[in-house]
Amino acid sequence: MAKEVTGRSENYSQWYNDLVVKADLAEQSAVRGCMVIKPYGYAIWEKMQSVLDGMFKKTGVKNAYFPLFIPKSFLSREAEHVEGFAKECAVVTHHRLMTNPDGPGVVVDPTAKLEEELVVRPTSETIIWSTYKNWIHSWRDLPILCNQWCNVVRWEMRTRLFLRTAEFLWQEGHTAHATAEEAAAEAERMVGVYADFARNYMAMPVVVGHKSPGERFAGALDTLTIEAMMQDGKALQAGTSHFLGQNFAKSFDVTYTDKEGRQQYVWASSWGVSTRLMGALIMAHGDDNGLVLPPALAPIQVVMVPIYKSEEERSAVLEKMQELKKALEAGGHSVEIDDRDTLRPGFKFAEWELKGVPVRLAMGPRDLQNGTVEVHRRDTLEKVTEPLEGLDGRIVDLLDDIQKNIYKKAFDFRETQVRKVDSWDEFKEEIEKGGFLLCHWDGTAETEAKIQEETKATIRCIPVDSFVCEEEGKCVYTGKPSHRRVIFARSY
Repeated sequence: MAKEVTGRSENYSQWYNDLVVKADLAEQSAVRGCMVIKPYGYAIWEKMQSVLDGMFKKTGVKNAYFPLFIPKSFLSREAEHVEGFAKECAVVTHHRLMTNPDGPGVVVDPTAKLEEELVVRPTSETIIWSTYKNWIHSWRDLPILCNQWCNVVRWEMRTRLFLRTAEFLWQEGHTAHATAEEAAAEAERMVGVYADFARNYMAMPVVVGHKSPGERFAGALDTLTIEAMMQDGKALQAGTSHFLGQNFAKSFDVTYTDKEGRQQYVWASSWGVSTRLMGALIMAHGDDNGLVLPPALAPIQVVMVPIYKSEEERSAVLEKMQELKKALEAGGHSVEIDDRDTLRPGFKFAEWELKGVPVRLAMGPRDLQNGTVEVHRRDTLEKVTEPLEGLDGRIVDLLDDIQKNIYKKAFDFRETQVRKVDSWDEFKEEIEKGGFLLCHWDGTAETEAKIQEETKATIRCIPVDSFVCEEEGKCVYTGKPSHRRVIFARSY
């Protein structure tokens, strides 16, 4: 099965597409630009969802649900916001179909035109802030910390499974606060949650930083981001958190009475990650044999493959595997015994390798006699023979080691792809090699746009961690004074 996957060095883009489909993560749907997330892929997303949901709730966030449809007039209330999403909106104009009077099938009923068109949510700031107006009256009603897990639609013309689809799954947090300081702190707290999740669960080193004004979320005063590097040297924005100021509160007249009895506009933050994280997981860790899943997010952490010739041998091996399975599951680990009798062990090995299961155990009658088992780790492809006694404890340690090793491998790779660049000629040469370029920038949108136009590189972020960038220098493009470096890269 691995032979059916294109090599990364041969065609990285095709390698990615092959893995998504052949590892049973997702496939194209009958609706152009939309995807079907298959059970194995959705199981990974469910793990992500479960972990993140718990992390949100520890900060005091509660889940809610808001409508899929947004009145068109709502989007018109915040000018920058509507401008940012206008070209991506799907619009509902009618509410009924009718039998085609001129032939088979159905057509839109022309008498069922909506008085006001409805936009299928591209994001929910407007519908949520129209609701918050009903919830917020006094300082006692604040803060509001809400999150929703839902789907959104952004009408993309060029799509790619998980990375960019017309419909995708995500979470979007929307908070309301009495002061600017509280809202800004919430935006910082949540980008910290995302960074924690990326590093400790996805095993993906990320850089936390501020977006440049030209790259901010439409309607935000500040956008914080976590930026990851994929194995082809391109950047991927893995999550964002926004300080929205009072823009949406003013657009929807959301005010509160403060402790002194004065009317004040509310301050806001919003933050979100999506199924794009699935794409990041694949591209950050996968190899030419398939997926490499960090144990913390693997739907199946340990798979056991019995080897036998007779029914008697099969029963004896499976009995021992069931014992081990119960011991591991008692410790909270997910285990599967692949007892399909229609496939050869070699085919099973290849399939589970393709699907990125962290640990594979193989056991036959001889192993049973000797009290041993073959242990294969997906991250290094190493195989060792281990004694059965005390194996469950060693497997737990092994999963922990695999998690750390996958992170270290990704971190070490990123470190080889970060370079300081100080001249425009060097920039044009280095950007072709990929990676993160740490460069001085004069802070103007004009310079940022010219660099993107000439090289397709964008400012991924103004780092606040990972790299020390505060230093005096000259803009790599204009030569004007600069007080710090920023990260330039080509991106997904």
